[in-house]
Amino acid sequence: MIAAMEEPPPQALARIAAAQGVSLSALSRMLGRNIAYLQQYVRRGSPRVLPEADRAKLAAFLGVEEAVLGGPPREEGEVAVPFLAVAASAGPGALAADERAVRTMSFARAVLREIGVAPEHASVILVAGESMAPTLADGDRLLVDCGDRRVPRRGGVFVIREGDALSVKRLVPVAGGMRIVSDNRDYAERSGEAGLTVIGRARLLVREV
Repeated sequence: MIAAMEEPPPQALARIAAAQGVSLSALSRMLGRNIAYLQQYVRRGSPRVLPEADRAKLAAFLGVEEAVLGGPPREEGEVAVPFLAVAASAGPGALAADERAVRTMSFARAVLREIGVAPEHASVILVAGESMAPTLADGDRLLVDCGDRRVPRRGGVFVIREGDALSVKRLVPVAGGMRIVSDNRDYAERSGEAGLTVIGRARLLVREV
């Protein structure tokens, strides 16, 4: 029996990009490179191997495993969760103009299953500001369940959008609206109704120590 050879990463990239209708030039611009960068990689083998950061961004953008583009194989039982290029403000709302995946983070399927998050509804965002301290700190990463937008009677921590501003707050439903609470007592509580969109519930905190 003759085993089929694996597709080389440059050819895999060209095939996937063509199937998704995106040009190599556009992908190069997305990486912040000159427009010929990926064409040279595919046609001339330069660079011979994509830098890790470029490979991660491409994999997230195209929705494929990094291993397809020459990265190490993912461990069995892990899920690649998109890391979005936005920060949910724990202070004044941050503008959310760019909500694309810049890379991925790996989470064990068992962990997602334990906290009740479906892999297709999971994303990771940064926390900016201190209004949710000590619960959340500036620079924390949040695993958000975009499939859970219902605020329970006892309340919970959610990522919300008000107009163009994205923030993470504790929401508590009240008659006729919603209490928007900051865990940091130096920040005043407020109410919100019209214009408030719940993006998803914060399910897991990832903090560097």
